[in-house]
Amino acid sequence: MSILAKDLLTSGQLALVRKRSDFRGTWLVFHAWAVIFGTMALFVAFPNPVTYIVAVMVIGARQLGLAILMHDGAHGILTESQKLNSFLSQWFCAYPMMAETGAYRRYHLKHHANTQQPEDPDLILSAPFPITRKSFKRKMVRDITGQTGYQQRKAQILNALGKSEWPFGQRLKNYRAKLGRATLAQLAVFGVLAASGHWYLYFILWLVPFLTWHQAITRIRNIAEHAMVPDNDDPFRHARTTKANLMERALIAPYWVNYHVEHHLMMWVPCYNLPMARRFLIANGYGERIETKAGYAEVLRMATSRPDTDDKPGSVIHNARRRVSGVTSEGFEENQGAA
Repeated sequence: MSILAKDLLTSGQLALVRKRSDFRGTWLVFHAWAVIFGTMALFVAFPNPVTYIVAVMVIGARQLGLAILMHDGAHGILTESQKLNSFLSQWFCAYPMMAETGAYRRYHLKHHANTQQPEDPDLILSAPFPITRKSFKRKMVRDITGQTGYQQRKAQILNALGKSEWPFGQRLKNYRAKLGRATLAQLAVFGVLAASGHWYLYFILWLVPFLTWHQAITRIRNIAEHAMVPDNDDPFRHARTTKANLMERALIAPYWVNYHVEHHLMMWVPCYNLPMARRFLIANGYGERIETKAGYAEVLRMATSRPDTDDKPGSVIHNARRRVSGVTSEGFEENQGAA
């Protein structure tokens, strides 16, 4: 079942929500990096365990923010200028996150074309739910301790290096083609921090958030967006919008990523216009149809509602030769029965 945007909004409303802005798109990318480096600076000024934990959470959330802005870039809607859209999305969002906008676009558009259908490549992320609390706890422990992130990056690098029997030159060439620019982006981040006299921040406040908090909230976001939706065939109900308070927007759901129904209804609406799109939909009488939850706590209660007596720890499968279902990197796959 598909719905045309012209049947949901007036022509004037459509003109407003589809409007893209070079300034706003550029500002959001700048904002993400300003928060990341600003948080690092605050930790340097006030180094203690509490400020470190807060810094990991804030930076990890902005790293997710970079992935969200890359997502808009993949849709070609981050800025009005397509050259600027591509430049910002690739070099300031995708590559620092070890991703690539074009590869993500090809993968992600399959999700939009087949949302919650058997052909949906993201179905692996929503199909297992609800799960038990024990299972969810194991998943979060793996995320927070860096196990998930480490396995993903390990498999991604192995995939980029190619077959072990290849000559060294061929493996290096394959790595350069797959991850060369992403590696340059990592070196750039390290270089900026080294030039500031704080090279160690790359490891403790770039890699650690990337491998821990960023992984955990990416999982939570994935659960909120499509797990346990009421109708896989209704565009208003095969995705979910989750209301987010100030703390959730800062630490879990940056840059309006929580407006997921609105995004699926009109995927050409920039993230900064999604709240406006929701207001128009509600004003036009569609508010009751939009699958909405009051917050991430409510979604997680639903996601962990399976009795612990049904708990069956599974296994994590890593395959460095296949593209990952549901993530932007390569070589990691988690089976639907994973613990």
